[in-house]
This record gives sequence, C-alpha cells and structure tokens, in this order.
Amino acid sequence: MNRAVKGFTIVELMLAMGFVASLLIAISVTTIQISNIYNRGVTLKDVNQSGVAIADELQRNIKESTSFSIKAGQGHYVNQGDDKGGRLCLGNYSYIWNYGTSLDNVNNLSNKYSEISQNYSNPIRIIKVADPDNSYCLDMSEPIYYDKTTELLNGGQHDLALHGFSISMSDSAVDFKTGQALYNISFIIGTNDKSAFIKDSATCLPPTAANSDPSYCYINDFNIVARSGNVIK
Repeated sequence: MNRAVKGFTIVELMLAMGFVASLLIAISVTTIQISNIYNRGVTLKDVNQSGVAIADELQRNIKESTSFSIKAGQGHYVNQGDDKGGRLCLGNYSYIWNYGTSLDNVNNLSNKYSEISQNYSNPIRIIKVADPDNSYCLDMSEPIYYDKTTELLNGGQHDLALHGFSISMSDSAVDFKTGQALYNISFIIGTNDKSAFIKDSATCLPPTAANSDPSYCYINDFNIVARSGNVIK
C-alpha cells in the first residue's frame, strides 16, 4: 500500500520565506537605527567634552592672569578674521587657533607651525603655548614650534574644529579695588564636514536635506564667564 508523502506546498514555502525576509529586514532596519543613534551620541559626546575642556582651560588660566585689555593693539587679543583665526595672550600662556573654514589647506592657514619644527605639517586647530611676554600677540611673525605647544582640540574621528571665537569685557565688570575683571567668552566647536553644512555657514543641514549627515554632523555653542586676577595692565 502506497503512503502519501507529506510536505510543504509552494504557497506555504512562499509564506515562510516572506516571513523570514520581513524579519531580516526589520532586524536590519533596527540595527541601522541603533547604529545611527550610537554614532550620534559619540559625536555629541566628543564635541561637548572638547568644549568643556577648553572652557575649563580658559577659565583656569584667566583666573591666574592679571586683568588685561582686549582692545586692538593692546597685545592681548588678536582677531585675524572671522574665517581665519585669532590669538589670546594671557601673560602666562597664549592660545592660537584657526577656524574650520581654513583647515583644508595647511599652506593657507593664518597660524601654522614653523617649517623647521617637528610635524610642522599638522594643522593648528587651537593650541596652548607658554608665552609670558605676550610675544605671539605682539609679533605675528613669531615662529610657532610644534614640540613646544599643546593641542587642545584633537580632530580625531570626527574632524573637530573651532568655528568661532569672541571675547568681551564691560567696564562695569571691573572691580577697581581688587583689579579683578569679568570676561564673556563665546566659542563654537563642531565637526568639520562642510558638505553637511548649510552653504557659507557652520550650521548642519536639516535631516531632510540631500547631503545631511545627522549621525556625524554636530555644532555646539559654548558661553562662559571668566574672572581674572588683580592688577589691571
């Protein structure tokens, strides 16, 4: 007596394969979303940690310095241009930076290391250098040696860059008895993939834009108040 061989019909196989395919697609989409969220979180963390570290650095060294004028020609603050960079000299240390807009071409940077310096081809993002005489703000031709500086903003995986810096001081914020003064400092740090920026600005494209990169594009503004020591110069 012949027994009927039981098995899956073509329809049942198609339904099973469709279910498995749908499940794989759902897993893939979920994995991609989780990866994007993770990458976004790492980007935000790198930018914010870098900004906080620079803010602490500036507040600490301004506190240890004497009060200073930020007027042009006074030898403490040099604004080289909104698309170039600047210098801030505090008496013990000086800070020198280039903005992200000019980092693509090392040869055209406003601030760069001396060619006789080790690793001179590394672009300056924002560095700290011992400068008790404010020489870097008084003489723009003063050579910058790589091995005598500390880089405060590592480009790293996300190519972080400084996109803006400003400092101001109000006469009403000066204590003439102690010589202490308050300075308002604002700076912008973020990733530097210009293809993901709104044209001619350091602002990330909205997520719906064609070249947007919400996982790796992030810009943040930092605003701090720093108090200097005594004896106004």
